[in-house]
Amino acid sequence: MTQDLTTPHARPSHAPELRAVARHIGRRRFLTATGAAAALAFAVGLPGAGTAAAAELDTAQLTDDPFTLGVASGDPHPDSVLLWTRLAPVPYQADGGLPARRVTVEWELALDARFRSVVRRGKATAHPEFHHTVHVEAGGLAPGRVYHYRFRAGRFVSPAGRTRTAPAPRSRAAELSFGIVSCQRYDQGYYTAYRYLAEEDLDVVLHLGDYLYEYAVNDAAGARAYPAGTLPSGLFNHETVTLEDYRLRYALYKSDPDLRAAHAAHPFVVTWDDHETENNYAGDTPENSVPPEEFLLRRAAAYRAYWENMPLRRPQRPEGPDLKLYRRLHWGRLAQFDVLDTRQYRSNQAYGDGWQYPGPESEDPSRTLTGAAQERWLLDGWRRSDAVWNVVPQQVTFSRRLDTPTPPAKVSMDSWDGYPASRERVLAGAQAAGVENLMVLTGDVHVHYGFDIKRDFADPGSKTVGTEIVTTSVTSGGNGSARPANYDNLTAANPHMRFYNGLRGYTTVTLGPERARADFKTVSHVTTQGAPLTTAASFVTEAGDPGLKPA
Repeated sequence: MTQDLTTPHARPSHAPELRAVARHIGRRRFLTATGAAAALAFAVGLPGAGTAAAAELDTAQLTDDPFTLGVASGDPHPDSVLLWTRLAPVPYQADGGLPARRVTVEWELALDARFRSVVRRGKATAHPEFHHTVHVEAGGLAPGRVYHYRFRAGRFVSPAGRTRTAPAPRSRAAELSFGIVSCQRYDQGYYTAYRYLAEEDLDVVLHLGDYLYEYAVNDAAGARAYPAGTLPSGLFNHETVTLEDYRLRYALYKSDPDLRAAHAAHPFVVTWDDHETENNYAGDTPENSVPPEEFLLRRAAAYRAYWENMPLRRPQRPEGPDLKLYRRLHWGRLAQFDVLDTRQYRSNQAYGDGWQYPGPESEDPSRTLTGAAQERWLLDGWRRSDAVWNVVPQQVTFSRRLDTPTPPAKVSMDSWDGYPASRERVLAGAQAAGVENLMVLTGDVHVHYGFDIKRDFADPGSKTVGTEIVTTSVTSGGNGSARPANYDNLTAANPHMRFYNGLRGYTTVTLGPERARADFKTVSHVTTQGAPLTTAASFVTEAGDPGLKPA
């Protein structure tokens, strides 16, 4: 079965969006006259899922290549994969250079790169309501196979992409290799790491958040050269707030040829962190003191643009300011992936956020990083898992990080250290479920870390119950350094920290039935192009014997 996930439901009203906003505003007791006005503004300013009323564009009228932002695939299942593209002949124009008409797009999947053996083909509709993005669930595929795909609109053919399906359910897959990336602020450097990632022999890439940044992009913000003609318009020289802002920012990021190459080379499994919406927001609490109803309008815009531009399936399509991003994927019986969202449902950061001394506020047992429903879903999934490796792709540092070896020490209130009761419930749940090979994957902090996850971080002799692989940024923070200024303090204060490096890059992980290997890869600089790639360190962890050991 093949599904065009961009085909709108035939619904004439914006009631779901209004209900979603009202639900959040009501929860905060802000459904006042101001809140109602904001909900109305949301319904008017953010188009709903759309109708079939938009006229269709004759593709013969396409005079310029609409596939300027490339192609992508994601969330591989044993029998299907999600294919994505966006039509944008003029990507830095608010409408992408297309009229408000739907466009028919053809797609095909083949067993070979020359498309001589096409196994599936179909048509999808690029709707103006979804900014002419296309999400196609290509089904009826064989498990554990590599496929090549492309799109056609009129006389124009997209670049070809390479994707793959997951192994058959409960099959004993021999190996899985994946890449981990995060934090790719456009104006702070070149995406050299993605050029190397595109050349890796990987089954899938996990993006752990901060795909884009909401901050203003201008000549003073960083070192990268900007695409010709983009800056004089002022399109990016302000913080993203509206749906148009976020859409244009994705167009800027996806204009990068190295990022497009990585998407074309591998299927991606994505989750967000904060900057896809706003720095360090928590649930419906914004970073700054704007009214919650105003922030929810912004969140709705950010979530909608995120879904439009990511290779995500129908269950992840947003409704107003809500998007259920947490989900579960399997790689036969070798690995179960529980993809988390630690932004949308979290309690507000304690003590005003930042690095603070822990205390009663942060240690309140009612505080949550995942929300109760997602926490139950995670623990229930572990109880049912028969996978060798239980992998948790998520956003913020899970293991304890003390900032100094001399008490008292501060911890990050934005990470799991700021929600210790939430972390304890997760660790207790893993123990109760008998999870032996827990692997947490993390982004956010712009450095490489390797941690042994301890059952009790306060006791260095406590049992090691898993490993945490923290990947550095692709560009965020500029060039970085191999030994950041706090290197000595952090490594001395946290004996469960097995590795620390502050250069930019990515990480690759290879899982097998008996062991896993993590390779932390770095580039020497990102502020200019052409940096070489280095494997800074490699570690292994044995199945049934958690903990990182030098490879």
